Amino acid sequence: MSNRLARFGNDLHSGRTSYPFVGKRKLWLSLALGLVLVSMLIPVLKGGFNLGIDFTGGSEFTVSGVENTDVQPGERAVADSSDTGGVSVTNIAPGTMRVQTEQLDDDQTLAVKDALQDAYGATDDQVTSNFVGPTWGQGVTQQALWGLLVFVLLATVLMALYFRTWKMSVSAVAAMLATIVITAGVYSLVGFEVTPSAVIGFLTVLSYSLYDSVVVFDKVRENTKGLLGGAAPEERAKRTFSEQVNLAVNQTLVRSINTSVVGILPVGAILFIGAYLLGAGTLKDLSLSLFVGIIVGTVATLFVAAPMYSWLRGLEPAVRDQERQVLDARRTDGAPVSSDPVQAGPRE
Repeated sequence: MSNRLARFGNDLHSGRTSYPFVGKRKLWLSLALGLVLVSMLIPVLKGGFNLGIDFTGGSEFTVSGVENTDVQPGERAVADSSDTGGVSVTNIAPGTMRVQTEQLDDDQTLAVKDALQDAYGATDDQVTSNFVGPTWGQGVTQQALWGLLVFVLLATVLMALYFRTWKMSVSAVAAMLATIVITAGVYSLVGFEVTPSAVIGFLTVLSYSLYDSVVVFDKVRENTKGLLGGAAPEERAKRTFSEQVNLAVNQTLVRSINTSVVGILPVGAILFIGAYLLGAGTLKDLSLSLFVGIIVGTVATLFVAAPMYSWLRGLEPAVRDQERQVLDARRTDGAPVSSDPVQAGPRE
């Protein structure tokens, strides 16, 4: 198995095995745009996101020191003692239950508190209650949006300075925004609760998505260095600009997969072991956004960032001239030339 993986990586690096990330860029970018549009429509069709109590406001009860961590006794207790709706019962830690409802008045709060004591066999001091106002969640949302805006602007400028081209920067940011929109669409589709922890997870995904794009673009810059000015070595000059971009994506494919797997494993452990087996409900919101975002971010780098960069650079006259010269040289040498220049690259 290890020998086959090593051989697979070597074939990708040399170009003997190549996947058309750039060659079918119109298809990938069209699919990405379609997924983004669908992800934006999902919350509209479903009437928005499943916002947590921190964003909507309401009453919250915490029952500690319980032996039975089943959510059904809590749900029945709230239903029998009040006529409120939107009840959420979560096991947030070993022996600790959290019950969230719509805003209750004083009499309803006392009735629900007594019912929860009976349902879980708790004492009066083991059940605490408090009211959560929606203004706090609104403040978190506003700050998160400002943080997202500042992060995107700074990332765009810094990447443009680092790579010395705004086209790499725009492509990386486009992949990052696609990651966020698609991840948010998944949240709305499956009804995941949006909490401050989920927002933190979304913001964390931004840096991961950009990191993956930077790794790929570093290789792209290395492969295309001197290609347009005629200073590239003969081995690299035999390929068109688009072929070199595609080669760079394939050469970093194994690294991108390894990076995503390394990121997914601990997050998956938190999500499935910590949240579901140990009952750490507070970790579920954070780990869900990270789990989905890491997967989507890796795919977006391969099928959005690199193809978009190749498309933007392909609009330049210098790039078109270089690709035409390479293809003309192949015809002169009698080499086969595909209708898609990206698929016609030489094989070592």
